[in-house]
Amino acid sequence: MVVNNLIIEDLSKDAGNARYEKAKNYQKSNKVRIKKVEYIDNKNFEVSAIVIGTSPYRTYVEVKNGYIEDISCTCEDYYKHYGVCKHTLATVLELNNNPQYKEEFGDNEEENELKSEKVKYRNFKQIVNTFYNEELEGLSEVEEEKLKNKGTIKIEPEIYYDKFSGDMRVEFKIGNKRMYKIKNLAEFYTRMIDKEFYKYGEKLQFVHTPDVFDQDSQGLLQFILKYAEIIKYANSNSNSNYRYYGKALSETSIILGNSGIDDLFEILKGKNVSIQKDYHKEIIEFTEEQPKIEFILRKRPDETFVIFPNTEIYEITIIKGKEYKYILDDKKLYRITKEFENSSLRLLELFKQNYLTEVECSVKEIPEFFSIIMPKVKNGIKLENISEEEIEKYKPKPLEVKVYLDFDKNNYLIADVEFIYGENKINPLDEKQKTDFPRNMIKETKSLNLFRQSGFMLDVKNLRFILPNDDKIYEFLTEDINIYMQKFDVMVTDNFKTKQIRMPKMAGLGVKVENDLLSIDLSKIDIDSNELKDILDKYSLKKKYHRLKDGSFINLEDNKEIEFLDKLATGMGVDFKDLEEGEIKLPVSRTLYLDRLLKGIKGTEIIKNDEYKKIVSDLNKEQLEGDIKLPEKLDKTLRYYQKTGFKWLKTLDYYHFGGILADDMGLRKDNSNIISCFRLCRKCKRKQESEFSSVTKLTYIKLAK
Repeated sequence: MVVNNLIIEDLSKDAGNARYEKAKNYQKSNKVRIKKVEYIDNKNFEVSAIVIGTSPYRTYVEVKNGYIEDISCTCEDYYKHYGVCKHTLATVLELNNNPQYKEEFGDNEEENELKSEKVKYRNFKQIVNTFYNEELEGLSEVEEEKLKNKGTIKIEPEIYYDKFSGDMRVEFKIGNKRMYKIKNLAEFYTRMIDKEFYKYGEKLQFVHTPDVFDQDSQGLLQFILKYAEIIKYANSNSNSNYRYYGKALSETSIILGNSGIDDLFEILKGKNVSIQKDYHKEIIEFTEEQPKIEFILRKRPDETFVIFPNTEIYEITIIKGKEYKYILDDKKLYRITKEFENSSLRLLELFKQNYLTEVECSVKEIPEFFSIIMPKVKNGIKLENISEEEIEKYKPKPLEVKVYLDFDKNNYLIADVEFIYGENKINPLDEKQKTDFPRNMIKETKSLNLFRQSGFMLDVKNLRFILPNDDKIYEFLTEDINIYMQKFDVMVTDNFKTKQIRMPKMAGLGVKVENDLLSIDLSKIDIDSNELKDILDKYSLKKKYHRLKDGSFINLEDNKEIEFLDKLATGMGVDFKDLEEGEIKLPVSRTLYLDRLLKGIKGTEIIKNDEYKKIVSDLNKEQLEGDIKLPEKLDKTLRYYQKTGFKWLKTLDYYHFGGILADDMGLRKDNSNIISCFRLCRKCKRKQESEFSSVTKLTYIKLAK
């Protein structure tokens, strides 16, 4: 037997005849699914199962030394008298009569000779049964969800706000007919991850899967799981800095930090939520509408003015999220827009920070209200006892800014600024100048700040701005001036126009070959030849510009003309004095290099003489094919590419150009028909390739006739 008969008798007696008969029917109808068995002998074991009745019920029975140690079931009958029910009794009957367990755990005297072998393999069978029963359990859980709880459980949040500390936290209740508080969020998270069956009370027990919660609760469920995971792992790894009875974080509620309030509002917007503050519980709405907070500007009989809010500001709570700010009153939690935050809320915060209920100002000061505060908070200001005529008198007229640009004798950039209000004109840098009309101080300050951002300094003596730094002047002329022209009325002098940024051009270029010399005429470049060295020095240092002696700038970036001159000087070893003279004399062997440089110049007329053109043409591969004849012996023995190499070397020899016969050219330097006067001694042969690259003087190749 698997279960001792005395145990079955005791359970049957406690259950009664009616329950016993139903238990037998459950067992015989295969409605008992054993989930797990821990077995020592027929007087010491644990068994848990799912019994399919009107609903799936979970059972558990523990027996020690022949006595019932623990017994439970999720049915209502068990919770009424906490005794043996038909489901727990059916579980024990199934364990005792199931052929699988009878074979594994049975104690039949006729099979004593096999008992030792059964014990030997008991651990293996236990593992097999565990996997088998878990599969059955999974099927039962699915059936349970379909039958009972799918989409029926809702989540209700309850917010607690402490106005003294500013802390806001949220607790949760779950249920359907009756709501139960989630006492431990970390444990709830674990139940959801493990899809665990758990009983909260008589009216609530279910397997923790997302689909048991109704649609309106799905957002809150994800919110709980996100923050409960943090709580769980923060507490499991917490150190000695404990709070909340040995835990780093409270497990009964979620503290709403900056991100938390943003997340929760997004889930609950448009809904009514319970909140407890000042020991009073209220229902508030999470809303995206803006609060009806206004400030009133009232004129008193004594011609003074007072500004005050239309509500008791100390009853309003401002809460900061990560992306938004919120206002909490006794009816709603408002998520405010950036516009409201930067206007009405900003003024409200200033009142609260300075413990003000109203602010007074005089007639002389009221223009500042209309020029500084009113443009910022125009939608949140209400005027009382002020006529339209007075408003126009206090409001500043539109500001026009005029800027006059010029260069002084030191080639410093200077800027005179003029502010114009209708017929009134002022120099904003003249602090002694008095005005009796309202001014737009915000726009004035922003205008002056633009000059400071560009690097301008104050010329106190002349009450103007001055920019002495070349880098800043160049940046102003290339970039900043466009912003100034968009914002201001900019006027410049003729002197200013002469000192703009230039792109040097070559109107024409002459190239010719005479007396075995290559001559380049650079006289038509519109740059002072005396400044070429400084320009090319700046270009080699990768500077953006060069400032000429006349105060103008040359742009050195993406400048093909300057690039040509630089390669001409560095690639051909040209002296700067030759450049300054406007004509360069070079060996004719530099013809091909020059021709490649000339192809990079666009928009320049290049005049070439016939001799130069002939050399370039003769060195063309296609031209070689027709003009040069190979000796009869070579024509029969050389391959095609060797013939091409021969003609090329022949052309180089004709124009007295230098050449090197390399090993990988395939021209067979050892061929008796090609004799090279270029010989490498043994020492040279041992040199590294990098050393050969430093050779600048080419050796002439002479060919056999």
